[in-house]
Amino acid sequence: MVSDNDSTSPAAAIDLSVQLGRLSLANPVLVASGTFGYAREMQSLVDLSRLGGIVPKTITQLPRQGNAPWRTVETASGMLNSIGLDNDGIDAFIQHHMPYLSGLETAIVVSIAGRTQDEFVEMAAQLADVDGVDAIELNVSCPNVSGGVTDPTMCERLVAACRAGGRHPIIAKLTPNVTSVPQMAIAAEAGGADAISLINTCQGMAIDWRRRRPLLGNVIGGLSGPAIKPIALRAVYQAAQAVKTPIIGIGGIANLDDMMEFLVAGASAVQLGTVNFYNPTASTTILDALPSAIAEAGATCVGDIVGTLVKAEARMTNDE
Repeated sequence: MVSDNDSTSPAAAIDLSVQLGRLSLANPVLVASGTFGYAREMQSLVDLSRLGGIVPKTITQLPRQGNAPWRTVETASGMLNSIGLDNDGIDAFIQHHMPYLSGLETAIVVSIAGRTQDEFVEMAAQLADVDGVDAIELNVSCPNVSGGVTDPTMCERLVAACRAGGRHPIIAKLTPNVTSVPQMAIAAEAGGADAISLINTCQGMAIDWRRRRPLLGNVIGGLSGPAIKPIALRAVYQAAQAVKTPIIGIGGIANLDDMMEFLVAGASAVQLGTVNFYNPTASTTILDALPSAIAEAGATCVGDIVGTLVKAEARMTNDE
């Protein structure tokens, strides 16, 4: 049996690098915001240098205490979370976390969230001179806090303003909780986004019927994990049909097959989220298997797979 590390193996010649607008990645496997801490917490479990990129926990301009407990609830094939963007603010992030993150041999995509467009722009500008920041992901879609962007016009203006106010590649993280995902993707593209992340969590809730009370302190939370994978695949596919901007697929990705499905649907890269809680080495396991899967598909690079879904043709059959 020939291994991927054998120079004669087809998998050994696979090019895993991807280009997301102005952002270059060594490979298409990233870890999602809110599921990987600030990376330091995971260093004993994962070889961080192998990852295509790390998206640390979302930061805000000022410290946030987050939502009241309970903040997480396990559900069938997933989990509900209502953290509420609990963090110490951008100044503390730059001072305490970026010195460590900047020393990692992988791309660092800083996730930011603001209550207003001005806050987003100010944070993007503040990060412009911080060493180690490779890109900024605009968390415009968190379902657990007020201020989520669900209007295409507002989305376009926000992306454009952040791009003009900073120097880093801009990734717009969009919500599935809208009437039209393609319209939001088109708006992000029009605003100049280098890439589009799809999807953030889906709104949901859990109830203790005996006490007639919601289990989450904020009542409504964000559903993530395998349960939302079909929704995420649909959103990625629809957005890929509507825009040319590279897409980062998120939602229920736990193994190689999941990732390959997102690539075929139109994603150029993926972010692993909830799986990090119960299988923190999933990212490197997928990376180990990815070259062989691409070679098996008859391709030589990640881009050869992206958006190659073949739609079934309707056929008429005649009964004789």
